[in-house]
Amino acid sequence: MSSHVQQAPSGQKRIRRALLSVTDKTGLVEFAQVLAGFGVELISTGGTARALREAGLAVQDISDLTGFPEMLDGRVKTLHPRVHGGLLYIRGNPEHEAAVAAHGIQSIDMVVVNLYAFEKTAAQSGVAFGRLIENIDIGGPSMVRSAAKNFEDVAVVTRVSDYPALIQEMKGSQGAALSRETRWRLARQAFALTAAYDAAIANILDRIENAPAPDAPAAPDLGAFPTTLRVNLPLAQPLRYGENPHQRAALYADGSGLGVAGAKQLQGKELSFNNLVDLDACWELVQEFEEPAVIIVKHTNPCGAATGANLLDAYQKALACDPVSAFGSVIGINREVDAAAAEEIAKLFVEAIAAPAFSAGALACFAAKKNLRLVEVQPAPPRSVLKHVSGGLLLQDADTGRVAAPELKVVTKRPPTAEELRSLLFAWRVCKHVKSNAIVYAKDGQTLGIGAGQMSRVDAARFGAMKAALPLAGCVAASDAFFPFPDGLEAVVQAGATAVIQPGGSVRDQEVIAAADQLGVAMVFTGIRHFRH
Repeated sequence: MSSHVQQAPSGQKRIRRALLSVTDKTGLVEFAQVLAGFGVELISTGGTARALREAGLAVQDISDLTGFPEMLDGRVKTLHPRVHGGLLYIRGNPEHEAAVAAHGIQSIDMVVVNLYAFEKTAAQSGVAFGRLIENIDIGGPSMVRSAAKNFEDVAVVTRVSDYPALIQEMKGSQGAALSRETRWRLARQAFALTAAYDAAIANILDRIENAPAPDAPAAPDLGAFPTTLRVNLPLAQPLRYGENPHQRAALYADGSGLGVAGAKQLQGKELSFNNLVDLDACWELVQEFEEPAVIIVKHTNPCGAATGANLLDAYQKALACDPVSAFGSVIGINREVDAAAAEEIAKLFVEAIAAPAFSAGALACFAAKKNLRLVEVQPAPPRSVLKHVSGGLLLQDADTGRVAAPELKVVTKRPPTAEELRSLLFAWRVCKHVKSNAIVYAKDGQTLGIGAGQMSRVDAARFGAMKAALPLAGCVAASDAFFPFPDGLEAVVQAGATAVIQPGGSVRDQEVIAAADQLGVAMVFTGIRHFRH
């Protein structure tokens, strides 16, 4: 018996028989009903078959197709020549046609499959090692790869989100048919899925050095560096260009919907490469604060940062630090933006604003600024940091280091006052997000001057003082790394600082401490530095 599928016009191939086996059953019944309406025979497995029968659809069990029962707790059900032969044989090839006819193999023209939720299982606290291993899908990826390899004759559907478009195309065809272009698109998605799936399994198992007993917790060492670095992220959107117009660029996202990559844009022009980089910088910094906070960023460096009684107060304080640099900036806010803050922000030319939410009043206020990009961002857990170098990549932990007041070491004869201590901790959090060498002048939850990215720490101190739009008398100063000589300390004191926070750890710490005592300023050591290259 020949299983040749008649060629439809324009490279379309009709679907006569479909195999459905899905973990995510969203939209399954509706999709299968459309297939059945075209006279497509449905083959299915386990829970998928039950769901289809409960909806009143006629379904052939996979065991009836193969002539072999599902066995080994479902480990073996689709790994059979009558499945993979039906997927892989080339329609119209005389030798293939003869082989499938001789063995009674029927064509399978569509596979609808999504895979066991391995990553979700692995993410469960205390999941048993045996259960983790059982959630490694074997038959699903095998069917997906077979169908994708033979895309000229077979359609492979791995995304629930594809159902509506496929239904529309099939309804517009001469029967249940899909174009070659669609089958090729689906095949590419399928190979990307199996690659990502295998990478996820390898990434998790790579962190379990010694296999525990099946009933013991899997406990992957998430702090361990992988023996092989696998990065597999789907394309979220192409960008107009990169840092400069002659550079191409694109955004890839992990699909979590969190962080800047998963942000929801509410209005404004398309986000650019530089917008996204700056948004990430301001969003990371604003998450350092529990109280209402506003961060103004220009070229990844904060040019103003402040906390306040409310967002309007915080914004006005942040803007006052450097109103010139704030023109054309990106702003990060850690609260729902209200109308009062929006009305004031709208007076400034701003490229983009990131916040967890915007009130109706704020949206109405910003609506007149059509090009202003508003993005809703939800916090994402810290991720390892990747940097490119020639011929490879560098990987490091995210800089999640923080210090609290009891952890500070007072090294000078004079301790900081309670007011100075609050300002020191605020300045230290901001300094962590300023490019090295970094000096931050601050007071009362407000930056007053920021010296960023200088080759000399003394220059950073002087540049920050020069940039200050507010008086520095009585402020505090934060340095992202230790002062190697007293001259840096002397520069911040000359600018007006009365207290200093720095990591310590220089071979000349005692000289710097002695200079601080001579100048009558308080100085504390954090024991941790925040280089940011």
